[in-house]
Amino acid sequence: MGIVEAVGSEVRTLKKGDRVLAPFAFSDGTCEFCHRGIQTACIHGGFWGATNDGGQAEAIRAPLADGTLVVIPKDVENDDDILTAILPLTNVMSTGHHAASKAGVRRGSTVTVVGDGAVGLCGVLAAKRLGAERIIILGRHESRLEIARRFGATDIVSSRGEEAIAAVQEMTGGGAESVLECVGSESSMATAIGIARPGGAIKYVGVPHSSGHNFNLGRLFMNNITLRGGAAPARAYIPELLADAVAGKLNAFAVLDLTVNLDGVLSGYAAMDGREAIKVMVRP
Repeated sequence: MGIVEAVGSEVRTLKKGDRVLAPFAFSDGTCEFCHRGIQTACIHGGFWGATNDGGQAEAIRAPLADGTLVVIPKDVENDDDILTAILPLTNVMSTGHHAASKAGVRRGSTVTVVGDGAVGLCGVLAAKRLGAERIIILGRHESRLEIARRFGATDIVSSRGEEAIAAVQEMTGGGAESVLECVGSESSMATAIGIARPGGAIKYVGVPHSSGHNFNLGRLFMNNITLRGGAAPARAYIPELLADAVAGKLNAFAVLDLTVNLDGVLSGYAAMDGREAIKVMVRP
């Protein structure tokens, strides 16, 4: 998030002085995949910090600005409470929404979230927003699980592996209709497959930790369980989620539990790596 200081000659939708937010990937907004709402696959796009400026800096150049940046409404651009509610939309809240929506969460449904990191917690909040009646989270960190309860989790499972699968199967009478895999490990994927209800759906948004996963394809096949996954096209979701954040209906700020300045970025990463922080907010 930041203030536009200057615009290039081809920029049409932004002007100097606009307060904007950007998703974790930039995109042109005009290619085939952008039109299909898969901006992370934009043929001219990319990810911050890969081949261009990163987002943790005093100033950056935003490529493809018209397709990437979203202007924050003028009436809340100086409201710090609203701005901190908006910030998670750039990444983890949009990813949680991606998981919930593509797993088919709907009003009255039963959802299980695998993982109590920032994305998993936002998955709980997203499922609640979409009307889920029962939300089960699998996690082991009490401080994070307390946030999950505040976000709408109705049940907690702190065991792992086969024990966790058995617990969810028993709690739900056969598995959850929608499963949000928010970790990315082989064991978390095995758990997600094991707790899915026949005819249900799994959406995996945890970045894979290795190139080779051994899936139980037999269970997916025999039980008609849908498996979908991928990086969240946050740019597609931000306008909808932004409206709710501005209206005070959506606030995932609790996952940003540590604040550092630019000189503290490295310590912020160390805190996340050591499980001392869920997600870090950087203020200049």
